[in-house]
Amino acid sequence: MTTTAKICPSGDERVKLFGLLLETNARLSRNLGVTLEASCALPLAWFEVLLLLRQSPEGHLKMNQIADAIVHTTGGTTRLIDRLEEAGFVSRRQCPSDRRAIHVGISTLGDEKLDQALNVHLDYLEENLAARLSEGERLTLTDLLTKLMATKTS
Repeated sequence: MTTTAKICPSGDERVKLFGLLLETNARLSRNLGVTLEASCALPLAWFEVLLLLRQSPEGHLKMNQIADAIVHTTGGTTRLIDRLEEAGFVSRRQCPSDRRAIHVGISTLGDEKLDQALNVHLDYLEENLAARLSEGERLTLTDLLTKLMATKTS
């Protein structure tokens, strides 16, 4: 560790790297959100939930699974699902094996909206990711981020 890092921890390369990860994520997410809103009137949080539901092997998720995946509180997730349901993009069903649990599934209208948004998303990814990084760089970045995600947070 350098003397500067000992005196001023903000100069530590780990602090800089983490800041860069946060800033990159925030910028890409914000710009994608603006693009999705402008192109297909779909908020980014709605897009994330619809994509999660479509990718679910069972075709539905429990509310707590959605909250964990999108890193929202359960109350915030409930309000988000309320809005998605009011728009006709998702439906709720009672879990047959646990009366306390609610399953959320994507509706036909939600599938159609997600298809529209995925076309916008793919164009965004091409312009802001694929065109700026080589295939090898993308693979390396994927491997590194996957490794970081596997790290315990506790």
